Amino acid sequence: MEEMEEELKCPVCGSFYREPIILPCSHNLCQACARNILVQTPESESPQSRRASGSGVSDYDYLDLDKMSLYSEADSGYGSYGGFASAPTTPCQKSPNGVRVFPPAMPPPPTHLSPALAPVPRNSCITCPQCHRSLILDDRGLRGFPKNRVLEGVIDRYQQSKAAALKCQLCEKAPKEATVMCEQCDVFYCDPCRLRCHPPRGPLAKHRLVPPAQGRVSRRLSPRKVSTCTDHELENHSMYCVQCKMPVCYQCLEEGKHSSHEVKALGAMWKLHKNQLSQALNGLSDRAKEAKEFLVQLRNMVQQIQENSVEFEACLVAQCDALIDALNRRKAQLLARVNKEHEHKLKVVRDQISHCTVKLRQTTGLMEYCLEVIKENDPSGFLQISDALIRRVHLTEDQWGKGTLTPRMTTDFDLSLDNSPLLQSIHQLDFVQVKASSPVPATPILQLEECCTHNNSATLSWKQPPLSTVPADGYILELDDGSGGQFREVYVGKETMCTVDGLHFNSTYNARVKAFNKTGVSPYSKTLVLQTSEVAWFAFDPGSAHSDIIFSNDNLTVTCSSYDDRVVLGKTGFSKGVHYWELTIDRYDNHPDPAFGVARMDVMKDVMLGKDDKAWAMYVDNNRSWFMHNNSHTNRTEGGITKGATIGVLLDLNRKTLTFFINDEQQGPIAFENVEGMFFPAVSLNRNVQVTLHTGLPVPDFYSSRASIA
Repeated sequence: MEEMEEELKCPVCGSFYREPIILPCSHNLCQACARNILVQTPESESPQSRRASGSGVSDYDYLDLDKMSLYSEADSGYGSYGGFASAPTTPCQKSPNGVRVFPPAMPPPPTHLSPALAPVPRNSCITCPQCHRSLILDDRGLRGFPKNRVLEGVIDRYQQSKAAALKCQLCEKAPKEATVMCEQCDVFYCDPCRLRCHPPRGPLAKHRLVPPAQGRVSRRLSPRKVSTCTDHELENHSMYCVQCKMPVCYQCLEEGKHSSHEVKALGAMWKLHKNQLSQALNGLSDRAKEAKEFLVQLRNMVQQIQENSVEFEACLVAQCDALIDALNRRKAQLLARVNKEHEHKLKVVRDQISHCTVKLRQTTGLMEYCLEVIKENDPSGFLQISDALIRRVHLTEDQWGKGTLTPRMTTDFDLSLDNSPLLQSIHQLDFVQVKASSPVPATPILQLEECCTHNNSATLSWKQPPLSTVPADGYILELDDGSGGQFREVYVGKETMCTVDGLHFNSTYNARVKAFNKTGVSPYSKTLVLQTSEVAWFAFDPGSAHSDIIFSNDNLTVTCSSYDDRVVLGKTGFSKGVHYWELTIDRYDNHPDPAFGVARMDVMKDVMLGKDDKAWAMYVDNNRSWFMHNNSHTNRTEGGITKGATIGVLLDLNRKTLTFFINDEQQGPIAFENVEGMFFPAVSLNRNVQVTLHTGLPVPDFYSSRASIA
């Protein structure tokens, strides 16, 4: 819990947050601190003038960061709003947390209202002390920012967990430790004060006395205020706006700016975001565990370096004492060299320990904070911060990347003293390497006869030259991005063959390999050019399909054992190029409406294709068809299917379009546009339908000619 404390303190005042508010950048500030760092902007930067000129698009307008110099070039602690002709140069100051903040140009007028309700100067601007993003407040002022009630609850629990033993509230001088608490009076008593001030008779006899710890828990569990909408203060949050990522009330949906947005149930999104945050924490927890083990390894290295240093010094002294007096003068110089190497190794390892300890403390603090947030039972409050926390958890996990948990220094002292020369050569004595440096491995040779491509996969094979005598500990295989970009590592290991999947179709890749051992890395092999298939050959994927799907014909033919629609995906995903495949209707009974199209890997498998936002499909019966995505039905088109009909699906990722065909005729207009990402061929059907997949087909001629004209 103590490592979480950094998350609970305001970046301006350095104290625990008091009435925290959430800025649009997802960072928090105390209400009073937010008011203290407000500055006024010129009239031309106000929200009203922006809306009048047609440039304003939101309640909070981010300032052009090019107009603002938040720090001087020398980081002297002063900053100015250089883009504002009317704003004087304003010195900034450091908060207790070390974050630079901007004070107001002039002190705020005295007021008896709370910081949130007090009037805000016209055209006020606030700059986030953590990310330095600036925004201009609208007419609501600080009331336009939602309160972070989840953070308040976490701080309350944290402070209560660190509180000392509960004291009597009625002792006049030195309070004694409380023994009971009255739930009705809400007062803690020691035994003498309870007998004197709370006798067990009369009206007080019905009061319930509980142990102090239980009383503290009952205080903590007292109901909190219900979250209200910032735009409609009398209304409670009832839904969640998916587009704006924030809780909203029913008035926001009926008459506010969220009326045309997609909304979902508050409770459902609360559970979804809790699950996402929990899953993200699992990865971060693994990184923290690895970091703890890494710190143990580093501390063991310190001990080993100390032991090796002592052993090495003893050996060196024994050798030097065997020589004549002239050797003693040289001995002091050699010992200085050893100590310098010793200190250098220790400094490198200790610096790495310090750096890793700081990162681990920050990671652990974030984990503790997230775990406390997950305990929160207030859906709207949780959803106000869940997206930002999920991003922070993923970003922190990425920071524990490759090389972070690798020692930068070895524990060995690779030095030895050669005492074989004659006495007259004593002044030329110097250290030599303990371990003779072996040469690096020879350059590997790519075996062209065993290298090949299939669909969007490439298999490469290599070997060491026949006359090579230097062994290799492993190999590094690199490929470019298929567009002539930089090379990237795709395999590191001892094997001499590797298959790389998930490449782009109809693309040219360059591949190269190098060998390594403890001494170093060999030069790269010659570069091999690989061409992936122009068209895709694939079958349906039993591994990702719904359990009711029935496969046959080498997974090219599918049907279903259920009367409900079930989804099956193809084995190959597409993210680039133009791809066309067909499906023939082998059986069609009782006029069902199967759906054909593309989907993400995580599409729902137990509903019709297109019911969720992970699929883009056309569903068709014996008379007509519709396009469907995210349960939205569009473009009803006459013309259906029967047994023997052929459905064609054309995915053009160059033009970002999806088009459907029935019996070689285009069905309706272009079904979907602006489709981007990784897509898998998909079908949904029930037991009344059986279809067979046909792949490896070229793009229809009429489409190719039309695309060339366009």
